[in-house]
Amino acid sequence: MVIAIDGPGGVGKSTVTQRVAAARGLDYLDTGATYRAAALAVMRAGVDPSDGAAVLEAVAAASIEYWNGSIFLDGRDVSSEVRTPEITAASSAVAGIPEVRDVVVAMQRQWVQSRGGMAVVEGRDIGTVVFPDAAVKVFLTARPEIRAARRAADQAAGHSEDVKVVREALDERDRADSTREASPLRAADDAYTVDTSDLSLDEVVEAVLLLVDAARRRPEML
Repeated sequence: MVIAIDGPGGVGKSTVTQRVAAARGLDYLDTGATYRAAALAVMRAGVDPSDGAAVLEAVAAASIEYWNGSIFLDGRDVSSEVRTPEITAASSAVAGIPEVRDVVVAMQRQWVQSRGGMAVVEGRDIGTVVFPDAAVKVFLTARPEIRAARRAADQAAGHSEDVKVVREALDERDRADSTREASPLRAADDAYTVDTSDLSLDEVVEAVLLLVDAARRRPEML
């Protein structure tokens, strides 16, 4: 069973994914981290993120692995390095190259396959592209001001950032992700949309777990 959790930044995808996975004894994959690692590989190679061919070469040559909530690039844990504003900006450009997405999506699918096809996977195109046949598809959303406030509180290793600046960055990332030709950010037609704006974390997790348990009871899952 694949549980796909999609949505823009600041809606709580990572925390919800981890809580759902822990509650049902499943591994989880943060696909955004894989694109961030790809962007870091590109930056280390000194490649212009707008040079599609060079970016693809750099990403294809890199070893990107996700394990126990940490992302590794060429055998080194880069979980902290990939969370800088520079990598965040570069990852949108890198992820927008269709050929790069093909490479990274293949890696993501292999990661889930190696776990017997049982995992909770978070991202922006999981239910639409990576796992269109996922047993459960959830699209998390929240009002823009709520998302910005949440992200501001989380950034810079716990040091609060200016909400206005964060809101502008989120708006730009949303624009880039939702208008790109390759795997744009959108809810799958058969996804359950959950607005987290006025819900507690426990309430969101419980809503997703109810969907997971209902899916497990379907005849084809027995």
